[in-house]
Amino acid sequence: MKGNIVVGQSGGPTAVINASVAGVYSAAKKLGADKVYGMVHGIEGFLQDKLVDLDGYLADPTAIEILKRTPSAFLGSCRFKMPKIEGHEDVYEKVFEIMEKHDISTLFYAGGNDSMDTVKMLSDYAAAHGKKQTFMGVPKTIDNDLPVTDHCPGYGSAAKYIAASMKEIIRDNESFGAEKPTICIVEIMGRHAGWLTAAAALSKGDDCSGPDAIYLPEVTFDVDKFMEKVNKLAATKHSVVIAVSEGVALADGRFVCELGDASSFVDAFGHKQLSGCAKTLADMVAAKTGLKTRAIEFSTLQRAASHLSSLTDVNEAFQSGADAVKAANEGKTGMMITLNRVSSDPYEISTSPYDIHAIANVERHIPAEWITEDGCGLNEKYIEYARPLIMGELQPLFVDGLPRHLVMKELFD
Repeated sequence: MKGNIVVGQSGGPTAVINASVAGVYSAAKKLGADKVYGMVHGIEGFLQDKLVDLDGYLADPTAIEILKRTPSAFLGSCRFKMPKIEGHEDVYEKVFEIMEKHDISTLFYAGGNDSMDTVKMLSDYAAAHGKKQTFMGVPKTIDNDLPVTDHCPGYGSAAKYIAASMKEIIRDNESFGAEKPTICIVEIMGRHAGWLTAAAALSKGDDCSGPDAIYLPEVTFDVDKFMEKVNKLAATKHSVVIAVSEGVALADGRFVCELGDASSFVDAFGHKQLSGCAKTLADMVAAKTGLKTRAIEFSTLQRAASHLSSLTDVNEAFQSGADAVKAANEGKTGMMITLNRVSSDPYEISTSPYDIHAIANVERHIPAEWITEDGCGLNEKYIEYARPLIMGELQPLFVDGLPRHLVMKELFD
């Protein structure tokens, strides 16, 4: 691999996105790249020529191991939307100007749907204007909603945290033998796809009853049916725990959180900030039944819990980054690395580069046949799919009793 490369991170971080950066760096160095640059705060920082030579952080193999155990985005993330090419050619020319300035041959971008759209537009511009630089996508999203790939790095660790936390919440809620149950509603991330909330189903086992109901964005939310379900559960159980996606919506399209005090914030991609669904439902239950309720929102915890990351997930994130470099070294561009399931038992995957045009701006949902007939749970097909993704642990490196993280000082300059 001749010349230099650059890698960036974008969108919501995960517990293993830094393992992908480690994979890019390690593979590029093995293939002879001179410098591996990191974008400071993604493509937004790149457009400001904010780069860092990663040799200053990752030349020591111990640093690679710490980075694999560091949550969030080591390089800094962004939610910057590249404008449409027509009428904004100056923005795109700026990208290539900076690449030429630093002798960068390939740009690697780790992210989800919006990030893959950036890869698509940059590679399309390069093809249309005779540019020699190449672009590769590295999959990342706890939402697990990228198409084509079997699953996305980041999902397994988030699912592991969600399932483990649900077990702990259920155990806590079952501790009290009150005559009337406490109704505990747990809000889990997921705007239009319920992959994260589905992970609550993994908590069920011989030592845990699992959640009493799971509500996904794939199923239209009916307030009356929800209340009917709660009343039936409350009549027969001394503990009720329900998992609900932040993105569950009514038949008229309104998010359930909008029935309460939802935020009006909208990001650069037009996404409403979703929060408060659990509180809205808990308040509703309390008002209509008089039962004690509790609302729990996992929020950032589900994507930042590297202390409970899945070893399978860490290894696949690293492999995705490394294989993106190998594909670029073979002359490929405008592609994303996909994970392809060979077998679930024993679990085995392969990877391959795939045309970014089939991936960018396409959202994958949970198959209807994986959802129970009543629309309030997941069946064994989902369990068979998801269980292998949460297997194994990567123990943190503890210093002074707490996990050690790798921190890039340029983020705070």
